[in-house]
Amino acid sequence: MADDRPILAERRGPLALITLNRPDKLNALTREMTTGVVAEARKAEADPEVFAICVTGAGRGFCAGIDAEYLKETTEQGLEARGRDDTELPALFSGLLRISKPVIAAVNGPAAGGGFILAMMSDLRFVADGAVMTTVFTKRGLIAEHGASWLLPRIVGVSRALDLLWSSRRVDAAEALRIGLADRVVAPENLIAEVEAYAADLAANVSPRALAVIKDQVYRHLHEPMAEAFWDIDRLMRETLAHPDAREGAVSFLERRPPAFARWTGGQG
Repeated sequence: MADDRPILAERRGPLALITLNRPDKLNALTREMTTGVVAEARKAEADPEVFAICVTGAGRGFCAGIDAEYLKETTEQGLEARGRDDTELPALFSGLLRISKPVIAAVNGPAAGGGFILAMMSDLRFVADGAVMTTVFTKRGLIAEHGASWLLPRIVGVSRALDLLWSSRRVDAAEALRIGLADRVVAPENLIAEVEAYAADLAANVSPRALAVIKDQVYRHLHEPMAEAFWDIDRLMRETLAHPDAREGAVSFLERRPPAFARWTGGQG
């Protein structure tokens, strides 16, 4: 019997797999789904056996964007102004940037609008050969929404970001790889297996704490002056050298054995 929940979550070894599950609608987003993805990612972050998180789509699409009925409701009612709260960013799926474990988008098919944002908010994008991506906003009379004007230029560069945002043209997997929007292009039938292999490699070889600190460093340092970033790195280096993982990394290398790093559930020092 088919599972009709709009979001499915499971653990495959060290990988937490989150699947958008409205294949008949190309996984178009409902209100429940827009909050559910980040909620499931936070659960995975707290699981000590999870080293990486993957978001993908059921069926032939990754995500076609906001469901038409949901979008119609939003355009009719408008969006209420919200007070600034620096603990939660206002952009769709921006909570993924603050998940301390790697988040990988497995783009198995069309990713448009909100689906493009979901892929963009992920740390890495593994894209199936044959998949296409489009910002779509200008074709709906919309601006660069949900943090796209800040994050997309940092992924592909200013002029390429302007092109993708202005034209809303379709970008295939080969071009996405060439411009840096995709990190891997994979045969469709091997897409999830490729992500699983990536997570397994992390689990076998690297410190989960180091992954978390590096993710925080990279996103914070994007907008900090060079001197501030360098001093912050100096501080973090001293903290890390005093952490048990640093000794384990050195000893395991000398003993020629796999490292046994401490598990990570978010929020540790």
